[in-house]
Amino acid sequence: MVVHGAQIQDRDGARQVLSGCREQFPRLTHIWADGGYAGQLQDWAQQAGGWTLEIVEKPKDQKGFSVLPRRWVVERTLAWIGRNRRLAKEYDLLPQTSQTWIYLAMTRLMLNRLAT
Repeated sequence: MVVHGAQIQDRDGARQVLSGCREQFPRLTHIWADGGYAGQLQDWAQQAGGWTLEIVEKPKDQKGFSVLPRRWVVERTLAWIGRNRRLAKEYDLLPQTSQTWIYLAMTRLMLNRLAT
């Protein structure tokens, strides 16, 4: 996981995240992404790690809100993280501090689920 400043474009931040994934997740082959990640990032992902980057797009005839496949997973996870008071707002100056709090929040969530 990588936490970076808001001044970094999402596509550039995705390269930072994916750069460390090959060693950490050697079996990773397929990645779902939002429409904002289309373009050169797909080619880069294929060359850098042999990953297939699938863009989840909304149907052309869609009007209003509808749940898109696989995209809700990210939104659900962000909602779980946001339930932690420390992560509900951005108080930290360093991205590393935010990253550590996210690790703690997700560890707590997983431990609670294992305990039940």
